[in-house]
Amino acid sequence: MRRQYAILLTFICTLALSFSLEPALRGQSPEAAAQENTAPARFAYSGSAAQAPATFISNLLFLPVRIDLGKPSLFELDSSAAATSVDPSRVTDPALPIDASKSNIQNCILNLPGVELPMSSLAVAARKDFGAQMGVPYQGTLGADFFARLVVVVDYSRQTIQLYDPATYTYSGAAKGFQGTFAGTIPIVKAKVSIPGQKTLEADFVVNTALDFPIVFSRTFTDDHHISSAHFKTISASYPSIDGGAKILLGRLKTIQLGGYTIEDPVAAFSQSNLPSGQNKNIAGTIGAGFLKRFLVIFDFPHQRIILEPNLQFNKFAEEDMSGLSIIAKGPGLRTFEIVRVQPGTPGAAGGIHEGDVIAGIDEEPAADITLTSIRELFRQVGHKYKLLIERNGKTQEVVIQMKRLI
Repeated sequence: MRRQYAILLTFICTLALSFSLEPALRGQSPEAAAQENTAPARFAYSGSAAQAPATFISNLLFLPVRIDLGKPSLFELDSSAAATSVDPSRVTDPALPIDASKSNIQNCILNLPGVELPMSSLAVAARKDFGAQMGVPYQGTLGADFFARLVVVVDYSRQTIQLYDPATYTYSGAAKGFQGTFAGTIPIVKAKVSIPGQKTLEADFVVNTALDFPIVFSRTFTDDHHISSAHFKTISASYPSIDGGAKILLGRLKTIQLGGYTIEDPVAAFSQSNLPSGQNKNIAGTIGAGFLKRFLVIFDFPHQRIILEPNLQFNKFAEEDMSGLSIIAKGPGLRTFEIVRVQPGTPGAAGGIHEGDVIAGIDEEPAADITLTSIRELFRQVGHKYKLLIERNGKTQEVVIQMKRLI
């Protein structure tokens, strides 16, 4: 029987910071853009707080944003992004002050419900694989220069986001915190992990709200600490948003501990790819939204802290994909669901599904009425049986697959 842990107290996680840059944006670097964007946020009616009508897609968060009161877009909340940026497709207003290279919008305002954020420089950059991986079109990112000027409270259980003026924000919970430092723009938390067949290790992890997965370990860390799949049960898997869909291994940790909070049996992905050049080798990996959803999370970067308060998901047993199918979204409206990997020995393989097949419907529901997120949620339901309409080489056929826990 799993132990039950008291959740009466909250704990403020110590932060140190490191920096790992995504592919560089054209023109001005994202770090430089973020350093320019320091003007305080302005709240409506001379207030100091706002509640944003967030959209949650799986565990990822999106906020409605307008640039200079232009057309609304949904910007992803990304605690690991070096700077806020907007997709080129959202920059269609000829009145926007875009620089000659079309890589930055200068001296604009981001309008969010109840709050305005002055931007000396807003990067313009695309993320070409986002739609395929997430099933929704990419429109923009709220990054480090957003977090640096607000206290951002994410309630994963209630699916709400509150924004506060850091000059007046006071945490009223029962936690005792530790002051952290920033060396770059990406937040790091120290955690203790217990891996089957290994001693308990203490290591630093990036906190990434834009990763829809609980925990990902880097290949460098597992190699340095001689962590091998021979020591505990793992399965091969492929997630489009992790390592670009390359092979990873999934396993369950015994525990992961953040301060006074211990989670049992969390799922972790073990990357098989080498770190990008310049990556900090002392970082064990990433903690994503699939783990953060167990908490109400207060991102208080202006005061160099993150505050965690457990919610009703805190002790919930984590389930992952049970189909063995890796799926991306393509075509008009991102409603063409293509199978890009089929793991051997899984329900998908037993059902005769092939790479390149397209899911045209599930249980009499046509693909036009389904989303990529809803498919992934269905395939996490242990024991459920689904009738899939599969398109292959211009022909359709029905297959039945039954979900079973793989890890």
